[in-house]
Amino acid sequence: MEELQEFVTNLFMSGFKRLGKVINLNRSFDMRLINKVFQMVGKKDRKQYAQYPACFYNVSEPYDKKNHAARYHFTQCPNAEFAKKHNLMHTLPLFCNSDYWGISQLNGTLISCGTCGNSDKCDYCVVGSENPMAKEYEIVKDEDGFL
Repeated sequence: MEELQEFVTNLFMSGFKRLGKVINLNRSFDMRLINKVFQMVGKKDRKQYAQYPACFYNVSEPYDKKNHAARYHFTQCPNAEFAKKHNLMHTLPLFCNSDYWGISQLNGTLISCGTCGNSDKCDYCVVGSENPMAKEYEIVKDEDGFL
């Protein structure tokens, strides 16, 4: 599966490379902007949930002013549910791990302790790559291939 990671990342995350030319999460304004985007997407997800109960369910959290961090989490992920239902869990890290690359293209760091594939939720904490929090965490791969 690892041979496919670059292909999947480029296929689904290519927009982040273009965004990275204008967005730099080390800038306060851009961090607040990305937080606003996460808030808007979360609101949209929660609205769609009533009509499509199998969709992503994003819960946005207030902007962390102290740490200059945007936080949100998914309590439901259709990709994870599909992988579980069809015995494809070995492929799920291809998609989940791409998020790290995408955020890095915005000069940011994704801090996450789990995904819907290996935990009860996908938790996201996004900070600028120069933020002290980024230096406190080490990205490691678990036994199932999730970062």
